Amino acid sequence: MHLNSFFTFSKPYHFLSISTIFTILWATALSVDQHFKPCNVGNCGNGPNISYPFWIANQQQSYCGLPNFEVTCDGKNPVVSISGDKYIIKDIFYSNNSLRLASKMLLNFDNSCPLPLHNFSTETTPFINSPSYADLFFFYRCTKNPKKFQTYSVSCASNSTHHSFAVFHIDILKHHNYSIDSCQSLVNAPVEGQDIRELLKMNFTDVLRKGFVLQWNQTYCNDCQRSGGSCLWVDNEFTCFCADKPHSRTCDDGKRLSLTAKLGIGFGTAAGSLLIITGLVFFIHKGLMKKRNKPTRTSSMLPTDLEKGYAHSGIKTFTYDELVQATHNFDTKREIGDGGFCTVYQGKLQDGRVVAVKRLYDHNHKREAQFMNEVEILTCLRHQNLVSLYGCTSRYCHELLLVYEYIPNGTVADHLYHERAIPKSLSWPTRMKIAIETASALSYLHASNVIHRDVKTTNILLDNNFCVKVADFGLSRFSPIDVTHISTAPQGTLGYVDPEYYESYQLTTKSDVYSFGVVLLELISSKPAVDINRNRHEVNLSTLAIAKIQSHTLDDLVDPELGFESDHQVRKMITEVAELAFQCLQNARETRPSMEEVLGALIGIQREDYDAKSAEELEIPAHEAVMLKASLVGEVNSAE
Repeated sequence: MHLNSFFTFSKPYHFLSISTIFTILWATALSVDQHFKPCNVGNCGNGPNISYPFWIANQQQSYCGLPNFEVTCDGKNPVVSISGDKYIIKDIFYSNNSLRLASKMLLNFDNSCPLPLHNFSTETTPFINSPSYADLFFFYRCTKNPKKFQTYSVSCASNSTHHSFAVFHIDILKHHNYSIDSCQSLVNAPVEGQDIRELLKMNFTDVLRKGFVLQWNQTYCNDCQRSGGSCLWVDNEFTCFCADKPHSRTCDDGKRLSLTAKLGIGFGTAAGSLLIITGLVFFIHKGLMKKRNKPTRTSSMLPTDLEKGYAHSGIKTFTYDELVQATHNFDTKREIGDGGFCTVYQGKLQDGRVVAVKRLYDHNHKREAQFMNEVEILTCLRHQNLVSLYGCTSRYCHELLLVYEYIPNGTVADHLYHERAIPKSLSWPTRMKIAIETASALSYLHASNVIHRDVKTTNILLDNNFCVKVADFGLSRFSPIDVTHISTAPQGTLGYVDPEYYESYQLTTKSDVYSFGVVLLELISSKPAVDINRNRHEVNLSTLAIAKIQSHTLDDLVDPELGFESDHQVRKMITEVAELAFQCLQNARETRPSMEEVLGALIGIQREDYDAKSAEELEIPAHEAVMLKASLVGEVNSAE
């Protein structure tokens, strides 16, 4: 019988039908309640709350989480087992799929020699290493003691004839021709290696006790919970349990009012219940009729939505076959870049354009999020110093591919200390130009409420005229207006990450300022941000440079090819840029300048150079040169 017939009331049995509906709906509500919220948040007593994809054995049902995310309570501590050892969960960050762990053994402070005995690996786990993850290698019972460089002393496992020690990089041993074969065993232990310079000041037990961060691949749970559902693992697949019925991912994008909520209205009085149920039947029927003509959305954006959005922004959706043809089937000879998560190929489109094709590894939810993030940012931002995105494949393609304009002259890092580094090829004026254009791009991003989050010289591309194109927005984040920071697990590249962001998990535009300060130091010194072959206290360029600046020995840091000793004006400019970098590298972010202020300072330094040269060429007296500069500044300000 059609639902509309219940509202004619031409026959008495219609009231019986409504009563029947009342009974059916009430029974349905009760049955839904039994499955809608079956999993309570768990807790062992200490540590974070445990919820999907984690579940606590003997406290929650196994369907409350994923099979490989089982947690046990060791006393009051939540514990997971990895590589045969137990690790206490110190915190879980559900918003960005990461957790901080520490070895249970190491947190036993009665143990005077808590040595790692098993190699750590995430291969058989659902976890992956975070960008801040690092290995500390322990060498036990070695017949030779490395004497030429600093290591962590492991005296509790040493004696008069056998030595034990720990070091961050095995390569440093090989560099000093140390024979690893002289040791009886080698074990790697996980640590938080975001700031090695600070770790080197500690003993190895304190380093290990700090814990480390792992990540897991994105699940649909966040989307499900936002839509009002609860996440379960049923019949070996994710299920979003909603008030009406189970869904594959979300409760119809969160817009449906739950059935139990509808039934709860007016049940307090028997007299009004019949009218309410009658009204509910009408609205449910109306909603069903609307839904019948509306496609179900199982993700935040359908392929057609994407393609329309791309077309509107001038971004093309390429087919996989088009890009296979453009790159000659991803020929290794066409590789022009290789990162931790992608390979970049030079290609040529059918219309003749030479392009760079980024091929992301692993089509998982984390890569898809980075892919969508980069597309979203580059489709709505335009700046002469930002790399242009020509198009991409659909996120539903079996491979995630991004197509950019081809920038032929490599990266700034290439020209400073890699394969394109030729003495005197990158003059100081060119480096100043690079610094100003990079600062201009970052200032534009910040004005557009975007934080890059991975500013480094390998992400600053150069064309044949050494014009800058800032690239790689996979880690970038939109910063909501009127929000002071974004709470997220630290990500970025070792040597560039803001130490306050690392400590507080609060990302701001000042995090980019810190990273840019490191870039300025690289432009001054032609040295990489991190170099394990340097003295242990100088592995990080920022530590090395700050020490030189504070001790007034900047000449020891500056690339000798820049004319620091011979050219007074160059010396003055480099000194001022070093002072600016020092301001950018302040530990407290509130003491750092904004990117707009950094850009203004760089332009001012460059303008002083032009003013000085003009005055010298025209033989203008010094006091008149100052007046000329003031006049020029006034003209620029009025033009703006």
